[in-house]
Order: sequence, then structure tokens, then C-alpha cells
Amino acid sequence: MSIPYDYIFLALGLLILFSSFVTVPQGTIAVITIFGKYRRLLSPGLSMKIPIIEQIFSRISIQNRSIELGFQAITADQANVNFSAMLLYAVINNEEESIKNVAFKFVDHRSFQSALIRTVEGSVRAFVATKKQSEILALRREIVEEVKDNLDVTLESWGYHLIDMQMNDITFDEEIVKSMARVVASNNLKAAAENEGQALLITKTKAAEADGNAIKISAEADRQAAILRGQAVASFREEVAKGMSLAAKEMQNSNLDTSVIMFTMWTEAIKNLAEHGKGNVIFMDGSVDGLQKTLKELMALNMMDFNAKHVK
Repeated sequence: MSIPYDYIFLALGLLILFSSFVTVPQGTIAVITIFGKYRRLLSPGLSMKIPIIEQIFSRISIQNRSIELGFQAITADQANVNFSAMLLYAVINNEEESIKNVAFKFVDHRSFQSALIRTVEGSVRAFVATKKQSEILALRREIVEEVKDNLDVTLESWGYHLIDMQMNDITFDEEIVKSMARVVASNNLKAAAENEGQALLITKTKAAEADGNAIKISAEADRQAAILRGQAVASFREEVAKGMSLAAKEMQNSNLDTSVIMFTMWTEAIKNLAEHGKGNVIFMDGSVDGLQKTLKELMALNMMDFNAKHVK
């Protein structure tokens, strides 16, 4: 039993009709070609194309995409540095020229990713080669900025742009890590020794200053005490001289010999020596001449003190 040609033509017509409808998912742009040549773009949603003649060359995602990569670089002082990074990139925009670059610059998306990775690695290695190993860990931000600056123009020509790059990890070889740890430890010991030396110096300086201040205070106190003792002795002598002067005047007015005053002072001195002296023997000239000589000397001393006070 043969199938009527009408059914055949109807089936072909329906197949051609359904094949003319194209559904483009959200976040995607379809690239249409005619016999291999670029024709037009289809936006997300339901669209129509010329059956058989127009073909969907590729569907370009305009959503953000990420890729992780790991590579090694060598510093200026020949240290190996291992990098682990994450790239976030996307189609630069949904304009026709940008989409054409994305669709036709590379054979497939895998080729684009390979070129992107190699470009990033080359940019990082060129930057790291100018730095020393001790500087690398502190230059994480500078490395990212250097890669972005170098990639912006290149990626734009491919229809993409780099949204972000994160250096997840920067590590060194085990031997380098151990040597860096030793350097840090030695620097810490050096800093600790310097701090201890500074603390000891400050302590000794403060102690010396305190001792100096104590000596100054003690010397000033001794000086003030000596001044007060001198003033007290001077006041005592002045009062004694005044008393003796008054007593001498009274005795003269009474026609008495003033030598009695000196004799009384002499006997009081002997008594005081006997009561408070620490010696065992006191040698004194007890003759009449010796007594007169001692009285004359005491009177002479008394007159000198008296005259000195009244001259002042």
C-alpha cells in the first residue's frame, strides 16, 4: 500500500514550518549564518528563520562565567611562587560587533579559555619576575591590577571583559617557606633583644635620675639644716652676749667685779663636762695663774662676740 503524495508533501510542509521556529533561552544570543556566512542575531525568546537556508551557528551566553587556574612563576631572586586564582569574565555587551567577535574569533569556547589562561599566566609571570620573594605576599592587589590592565584591551578585541580576578592562594616551595620562617624568627628575636635593651636602658636611666634627685634632695636638706644650725648658734650667742652685757652693767652699777661672771661660766663649763663628757680624764690648770689666764681668754672671746654682734 503506497502513501499518497499529498500526505508526504503535508508532512514535509509541517516539518519545514516547525523548523522555521527557533527558541533562544534567556541570557543567550543566537548567531545565524547562511551557507556559513554571518547573517544576523536572534534575541532571547521565540523567533523565526528561513528553513534549511539559515542555520544557527552558535548560541552565545552573555551571563557571567568563571574559571579557576593554577600556575607557577619565578621571582627576580629565583624563587618559585605558586598561584591559585579565580577569573570572573563575561561578554562585554550584547551589541552585534561584540557578539560576532565572540562567535568567530575562536574555534570554540575551550580555545578561548586556553588563550585567556595563558594570557593571565604570562601577565602575572612578567610582573613577578621584577619582584623579590619577600615582596610578593604584600603585592596581591598590585598583581590583580597589573593583570586587569594588561587584559582589558586584549579581551575587548575578543568580545569579552574581565569582571574580577581573585588571588585565592600564593605559596612558596617548602624550602623557601622554611627559610622565610627562619628569617622572621631571627627578626623577631632581634626586635625582642632591641626592646629589652631599650627597656633596660630606660630602667637604668630612671634609676640614675632617681638616685641623683635623692642625692640633690639630701644635699639640699643638709644645707638647709646647716644654715638653720648656724642661725641657731648665732642667735644663741647673741642672746648670751646680751645677757652677759646686762649682767656686767648691773654688777658695775653695784660696784661688783665682773670677773665673777666669767668664773661662774667657767665652773658651769666644768660641771657640764663632768656630767655629759664621754672622756674619763679632764686635764685642767687649777692654779691661780691658770684660772686668771682662762678667765681672761673667756672674757676676750666674749667681748669679740659682743663687739661683732653690735657692729652688725
